[in-house]
Amino acid sequence: MKAIVVGGSGFIGSNVVQKLLQENYEVKVIDDLSSGHFINIEKHVKNGDVEFIKGDVRDVDFVNKSFKGGADVVFHLAACVGRQKSIDNPQLDSSTNLIGTINVLEAMRKNNIPRVVYSSSAAIFGELITPTIDENHPQNADSPYGVSKLAAEKMILAYAGIYPELTGVCLRYFNIYGVNQRFDLYGNVIPIFAKRIYAGEPITIYGDGTQTRDFVNVKDVALANYLGATNATKTDVYNLGCGSSITINELAQKMIKIAGKQTEIVYAPERPADVKHCKANISKVKQTLGFSPMVGLEEGLEEYMRWYKDNCI
Repeated sequence: MKAIVVGGSGFIGSNVVQKLLQENYEVKVIDDLSSGHFINIEKHVKNGDVEFIKGDVRDVDFVNKSFKGGADVVFHLAACVGRQKSIDNPQLDSSTNLIGTINVLEAMRKNNIPRVVYSSSAAIFGELITPTIDENHPQNADSPYGVSKLAAEKMILAYAGIYPELTGVCLRYFNIYGVNQRFDLYGNVIPIFAKRIYAGEPITIYGDGTQTRDFVNVKDVALANYLGATNATKTDVYNLGCGSSITINELAQKMIKIAGKQTEIVYAPERPADVKHCKANISKVKQTLGFSPMVGLEEGLEEYMRWYKDNCI
């Protein structure tokens, strides 16, 4: 089997690559390295297990050329990620997330590639009406990022309707963490906490810390991508989390304990528009694709903290 992984040097993409190699896929990675890190896949490229092509998903000619030779499936993970980043630069967000997706779909069509597994986001839902979210929850994206990811989803569904030979599987990610997740300006809570814990700095929690989140390990996300390529029989959308939640207070205490550090926790005023509780209903992805989370939070955090200490300090 042959796979093209668009955005394959990134945090999630590199873990998808690892899973595909374990399943004996031929893998081609396309990435402009704007947010991904070549080091994440370097050993696979040097070993000849992965073909790497550097380029921008917004460049239609590049995408068409890089898809030559075809594949059995495309894993489309290239994205401009994050609510605040999309507010700061909405043009970059939409040109990458929507126009880039159209470029991928057109290149697939021209090269007779029958399936795409797309990395979407729970950001498409916007303000949450219920604390547990299924696929039918209203989709009222309230940021350029959420809008662009929802628009890309809809574009995939439209293409699949127009071209019946195309199957599109859209995975709506909740809070993902794990190996290869580095801190950046728009970083998620786990790498932010890890950075501060190992730097001897206090952790800041906004609000009272009782807000809850659904954290799913990136290895489970890679598994879901693989199952989307092998088990999906039709075009559809799926929420992807672990199906349980934890408070931010509990998360901070677990990470501090694992690191064996004395870390102060500082509380700051609650941020406007922050969601209080969020958990994915994963019944559909379980029943349809056969997905079941394999990595418990304690185990996953221990692995991540070891990796962060060895690679990011």
